Amino acid sequence: MSTSVLLRTARSMAVLLAVLPLAMASAASAEQNISQSIDIQSKSDKASAGTQARIAQLADETTELLGEYRLTIQQLDRVTIYNNHLQGLVNDQEAEKADMQSQLDNFSVVEQGIVPLMQNMINDLDKFIDLDVPFSLKERKDRIERLRTNMDQAEITISEKYRQIMEAYTIEVNFGRDIEAYTGKLDTSGQNREVDFFRVGRILLAYQTKDKTETGFWNKTTGQWETLPDEYRNFITEGLRIARKQAPPNLLMLPVPGPAPAQ
Repeated sequence: MSTSVLLRTARSMAVLLAVLPLAMASAASAEQNISQSIDIQSKSDKASAGTQARIAQLADETTELLGEYRLTIQQLDRVTIYNNHLQGLVNDQEAEKADMQSQLDNFSVVEQGIVPLMQNMINDLDKFIDLDVPFSLKERKDRIERLRTNMDQAEITISEKYRQIMEAYTIEVNFGRDIEAYTGKLDTSGQNREVDFFRVGRILLAYQTKDKTETGFWNKTTGQWETLPDEYRNFITEGLRIARKQAPPNLLMLPVPGPAPAQ
């Protein structure tokens, strides 16, 4: 081998030996950079995963809050509707309260007018009984006294007092539509006897003694008790039985006065 070739080979080896450490250092540096890059990427991936999990959590929380918000809105609508309903009730009650107050304000005025009217009605009914056929007088007079007593009772309302008066009038009206048999005392010719009374509406009030030896009637024309001929005895006896529902209805001959002549 020539000297020149050896020299070139030696120079190449020297250059190679000089470059080799630099290449190795460069490779080590590159490896370190790659390792750092991988580490950074790994940390970045972990951070991204955490961020994504947080985003998903926030999304769930947002969805839950939205659902609660919608439910709250619905409840609020119901409460608003219910409050409007209650307000309508309150308004109606206030109107009714105002109307009742107005009625109370006018009550004293109405009472001043109706109390004298009711007293007059009681007095008129009392006078009517005095002029009427004298049947069940104690019962009817006692009813009048109860009405007078109740007029002075503060615990009885005006409406109830009026109702009782109208009930008494109704009872008197019904007396003219029915028949009745009852036992009572009869005072005639100074004698107070227990007899059977037979009433046909207000057109006839007859009596008969217990032994049936005497039969009579109230003469509305004379305003006195008068005896009847014996021909009426059986008819009055039968009438008493019919009124007591002891016999079926039947035609009877009774001493009923005829109509008054026209004036």
